[in-house]
Amino acid sequence: MKYLKIAVLTLAFFSITYHVNACTVAVISGKYTKDGRPLLWKNRDTPAINNQIVYFNDGKYNYVGLVNSKDTQGKSVWIGQNSTGFAIMNSASYNLNIGDNTKLSGLEGRIIKEGLASCATIEDFEKYLDNLPIPTRLEGNFGVIDAQGGAAMYEVNNKGYVKFDANDPKVAPFGYIIRSNYSFMGSFGEESSGYLRSNTANELFYNAMATNTFDVQFILQDVTRSLKHSLTKDDLYRDYADIPENTPTYSFFHDFIPRRSTASACVVQGVKKGEDPAFTTLWSIVGFPLTSIALPTWVKGENDFPDVLKRNDKFNDAPVCYAALELKKKFFAIRWGKWAAKYYVNINALINKDNTGIYQKIHPFENEIFKITNQKLDVWRVNGMKKSDLKAHYNLLNQLVVNMFDEEFDIDLN
Repeated sequence: MKYLKIAVLTLAFFSITYHVNACTVAVISGKYTKDGRPLLWKNRDTPAINNQIVYFNDGKYNYVGLVNSKDTQGKSVWIGQNSTGFAIMNSASYNLNIGDNTKLSGLEGRIIKEGLASCATIEDFEKYLDNLPIPTRLEGNFGVIDAQGGAAMYEVNNKGYVKFDANDPKVAPFGYIIRSNYSFMGSFGEESSGYLRSNTANELFYNAMATNTFDVQFILQDVTRSLKHSLTKDDLYRDYADIPENTPTYSFFHDFIPRRSTASACVVQGVKKGEDPAFTTLWSIVGFPLTSIALPTWVKGENDFPDVLKRNDKFNDAPVCYAALELKKKFFAIRWGKWAAKYYVNINALINKDNTGIYQKIHPFENEIFKITNQKLDVWRVNGMKKSDLKAHYNLLNQLVVNMFDEEFDIDLN
């Protein structure tokens, strides 16, 4: 922990503008999911909209995670998993240090990286937090799962942290803990944010729990990309689905779970206690989620994961992120007016009566990725995961995505 203390004290100049970050996150106990495996979800909202997946072998444990494409040295990770099945993510919180003027470090990504490199269990992460200097110069929520069935959210402030255990029915009666940009141990009011996103996620989670449909695909397709609004009761998919293609139709777009600033979305699917941690899967939608596609990665595959997820010098970005941002321009189509460009979207570009919207074209390909990957996982859980088989699966997925963007959108990722 000595390195972390030094980092927090001496590397504050790497921090970014803290309060422009907004995320919606959750920890889900395996006791309540469809297949009995814990889940860790993060919708990442940040000005750093160019993202990539990176494999690391620079610590006690090897790990894979989501990294800013401009962070070519991999100094920070924003959600990831390691070879022991330990996974971690974060969201900024704005109501934990009210009245405390201690300057924040902005080093949450460094802490996630350090946690992935050195922790195998949530108990290890608690010891890690215990060794932070006080004040911590942090204000955020950290969600973790491990291969022993652990699933918890930690609210970290300048004085320490408070643990919320997703396995404790007194804390999480339905097995999940949701956070956006506030913490339950903080004050509630204008100083915090994300209540509407959190409430929308809670409504969707509750319905999935009640109908036993709680799995990775549900989160990435029905929550991450949800266009339901818990306050206004709008549902943009429902409200605009019957309008013919090529009919520009604009809608106000604010306080939905996906936002203009949503850079990526990831879910870590953990393992049941006793299963090989190698099966822990990082499902990532790299790039703006409404115009990108979900792909899996495993630590055992090392750096052989799909090239479309890796930073490419041609694009200065991961190719799939580049493609998603190109398509995002059709959704955020207004080019003039500060607020009009920010808050109004052409919903017809995303969905329409003729089923030619951006997400409508992506959806069947993504369904195929989930189908063939889940089939592979079922086989691997019985026979073991061979690197050669894993590499072949990666190559298949990579070609599928390259072909889709070329054939459906005329975007060349080669």
